[in-house]
Amino acid sequence: MPLYETVFIARQDVTAKQVEDYAKSFAKIVNDNGGETKRTESWGLRNLAYKIKKNKKGHYTLMHFDAPPAAMTEMERNIRLNEDVLRYQTVRIEKLPEGPSAILRQSEDGDDERGGDRPRGDRDRFSSSRGPRAPRAEAANTDSAEGAE
Repeated sequence: MPLYETVFIARQDVTAKQVEDYAKSFAKIVNDNGGETKRTESWGLRNLAYKIKKNKKGHYTLMHFDAPPAAMTEMERNIRLNEDVLRYQTVRIEKLPEGPSAILRQSEDGDDERGGDRPRGDRDRFSSSRGPRAPRAEAANTDSAEGAE
């Protein structure tokens, strides 16, 4: 049977327990139709790149299946009927990935969300090369006014 990877995003105002129940119900649909659930990963509540149906965040869940195409079609139909699921995507894969997904590896490594290895406290080192900042205009005006008196 072919292997599939599905990621779905649930609304931000549902609980983590509800999202877990949704994942179990989708897995049950696949299992009842002759497939097998290989792995389920919860990525937690994450920021969306843009608002979807007035939501700025969503609960992400990754699932891997070994299932016939008919089982995946039925699962996707049920996902579309669920009003708490904002988006989903299912892709066919050649083999199951080893170990945790890239998202979980990133959170275990402690990388921040900016995606770089840039240290947080070194702002001056990475600022623009304009040189030292000029004093504010207000400070310059008060000094000249005092000298004129």
